[in-house]
Amino acid sequence: MSQSFSQSQTRQNRQQRLWQQKWSLKTKAIVWALSISVLPVVAIGTATYKYGINLINTQTSQVRLENEQSSTETELALERQLSLLLTGMGVTAILTGAIAVFVTNRVMSRVSNVAAISNNIKKKLRPDSEFTQVFIASQDELVMLERNITLFTDLLSVLVQEKEAEADYSQLLIKITRWVRESFNQEDVLKTTSEEIRKALSIDRVTIFCFDSSYNGTFIAESVAPGLPKILGVTVSEAGFEAGYIEKYQNGSIHAIDNIHQGDLSDGDIELLEQFAVKSNLVAPILKGKQLFGLLIAHQCSRLRFWQQSEIDLFSQIAMQVGFALDYANLLQQVDTKADNAQVFIEITRSIRQSLNEEDVLKTTVEEARKALSTDRVLVYSFDANWSGIIIAESVVPGYPKVLRSEIQDICFGQGYVEKYQSGRVVATNNIYEAGLADCHINLLESFAVKANLVAPILKDEQLFGLLIAHQCSRPRDWQQSEIDLFAQIAMQVGFALDHARLLQRIEAEGVQSQLLADTIGIIRQSLNEEDVLKTTVEEVRKALSTDRVMVYSFDADWSGTVIAESVVLTYPKVLRAEIQDPCFGQGYVEEYQSGRVLAINNIYEAGLADCHINLLESFGVKANLVAPIIKDKELFGLLIAHQCSKPRDWQQTEIDLFGQMAMQVGFALDHARLLQRIEAERMRSQLLVDIIRSIRQSLKEEDIIKTAVEEVRKALSTDRVLVYSFYANWFGIIIAESVLPGYPKVLRSKIHDPCFTESYVEKYQSGDVVAINNIYESNLADCHINLLASFGVKANLVAPIIKDEQLFGLLIAHQCSEPRDWQQSEIDLFAQIAMQVGFTLDHARLLQAYQAAEANSDE
Repeated sequence: MSQSFSQSQTRQNRQQRLWQQKWSLKTKAIVWALSISVLPVVAIGTATYKYGINLINTQTSQVRLENEQSSTETELALERQLSLLLTGMGVTAILTGAIAVFVTNRVMSRVSNVAAISNNIKKKLRPDSEFTQVFIASQDELVMLERNITLFTDLLSVLVQEKEAEADYSQLLIKITRWVRESFNQEDVLKTTSEEIRKALSIDRVTIFCFDSSYNGTFIAESVAPGLPKILGVTVSEAGFEAGYIEKYQNGSIHAIDNIHQGDLSDGDIELLEQFAVKSNLVAPILKGKQLFGLLIAHQCSRLRFWQQSEIDLFSQIAMQVGFALDYANLLQQVDTKADNAQVFIEITRSIRQSLNEEDVLKTTVEEARKALSTDRVLVYSFDANWSGIIIAESVVPGYPKVLRSEIQDICFGQGYVEKYQSGRVVATNNIYEAGLADCHINLLESFAVKANLVAPILKDEQLFGLLIAHQCSRPRDWQQSEIDLFAQIAMQVGFALDHARLLQRIEAEGVQSQLLADTIGIIRQSLNEEDVLKTTVEEVRKALSTDRVMVYSFDADWSGTVIAESVVLTYPKVLRAEIQDPCFGQGYVEEYQSGRVLAINNIYEAGLADCHINLLESFGVKANLVAPIIKDKELFGLLIAHQCSKPRDWQQTEIDLFGQMAMQVGFALDHARLLQRIEAERMRSQLLVDIIRSIRQSLKEEDIIKTAVEEVRKALSTDRVLVYSFYANWFGIIIAESVLPGYPKVLRSKIHDPCFTESYVEKYQSGDVVAINNIYESNLADCHINLLASFGVKANLVAPIIKDEQLFGLLIAHQCSEPRDWQQSEIDLFAQIAMQVGFTLDHARLLQAYQAAEANSDE
């Protein structure tokens, strides 16, 4: 500090001396020129004049002695000569001075021009130079020129150093970006970022501040030099955090403060910074999903630090990369969470399904659900007729009160909650004291030491049987959506399992028929897809009932339909895949079957059937039949039908009940198979997305990225062609990458001038819209679009935008050429996510290429 003060004082003294120079360089040069040119002439003239005077006096004295008259004439003549000499001397001095002034003026004009030019250059390069005002005041061109040349030399040195620093920072940015990208979860990303930046920039502390919904927040990551106070975990509740700052950070503003006492900070800000020994700081926003996630903050504590622009730019770029890495880590975490939850759900469902009575189902449920959610307590609360009830199953960690068999009289529950839970409502309470609960609810939960809870209804026989409840007792808990969804699915499966267990108990009580039903259901449940479920059903039911034919008839929209599964003895006609147009069915039968009606006809000729029904049954050789509805997703999916063809048959009530139960179980099994298929598809799609992203990320050049993307996406979607269409400035473009099956035309490098592609389409794709067309001839496309697609052999297509540098770079397009295609939502979501990742990877490749180019230039 003393050295800085001494330098400042020296500059002030030098400035005062320069201000005291009142003559310009040009004036001083002219004076010197006149002095050098005129003074010698004047000196010689003066000496000559004095010598002439002495000579005249001497000669005059001699002449006087000889002749008085002659002496006077001689004296006058000598004086005239002396005057003439004096006049010549003056003229000579004037001419000499004029020549000197002219020459000096010419020379100094050029010096002044050079000094002015250098000063103009200096003002452009360093308008804040400390010598600027001094030079202007002194008008000393030579001093100005000297100082400017010195300044230029210093600037060149600084420029070289800055270029070297930029190259080093570019290398550093690549390294830090690579380290951050290699972190696969948010905690690792933030920890790696803070640690590597602090080492790279030699900063005392680097920390990350995370905002909450009210823009207060907590320091969630920190790397700090030894001996300095730690800020990790500190929560800042700063109601005065100005909204203007939030908006600026949201827009990407960087805040660099060299000295906190001169940085226009509030007293509260300064007090907070001083508490952690901060003297200078640098703040950059971290945007996650285009929202302000938090701040990347650097603290210099040992001394004041004057942040360089290159450091600020590097810090900003790293903050941006942290945002990208957080998005990427969040995506990976979501994929992993979905896959893990799917696997957990399958395992829990399997465990529940293995329980054959109600008590075991509930006991298994609470135990497995508590482990899956890592919560303190899970219980099942069963209702009685007046909506009070009892806790009939519980799993709780040691140290918290056990509430099994507790009878709860909840006077608040009946007030509108029953209907909500009956309709499937799931309630997640993160903090019982901040959820607006009634006092009676809070008191009840406090008696169980509950801080947060999660409640899902258990529906048994389509009635509200009870509640599946998770308690967090150690602390409040922010329930994640994936946890809520998993909990709701488990509760639903409990209801199915209770129905299943109740049904098994009833079957077991009914003797042989019950055992037969259990065996049949067991076989059906082992089928993991819809086709296997139906095939197993008709085969096992036919054997169980010893009947001639059992089939499954599936409805279409107009209540006609198709026989989609059949088991028939060899002597009777096969009707599999037969399409049946039954004009009689729609006349009131739909509602009856929808409500669960089971129809048993012992003899088709004695049942009062319409002629159209009798004719239809006769065509299949039917004498008696048994019909039960199959309900799938609470809708009438089709009918399970048993035919007796050899003779009429007197169906027994136990057979009718067994048949109705089997039809019900087929519906459950179809739901179960569909759910398993959806879970498995979600897991496979998640793994597929991870694999494709990993393949794309391994490509380091834009061409390789795009080539890898189209190849992997085509394989993943099993489609005929995938291409990348890149836009020109006028929204026309060219196909720059293609993967296509043999037999279909190749369109790589095709230039497309699509007059239909208007600004409205551009805005939609720019905002991330994905377009799925199942059939180009049924999607109301313009003729120009249809003609273009038809020229490529396209029947259906899928289009997602590729955003590069936040601009619409092009389109990722999938073509189905063999036939129209019903794109599934899971395929559309996967396609959109891959297109987004292609954009991120192109940004990454561009950054890498820019760095390599910079490195190559620096080597040259």
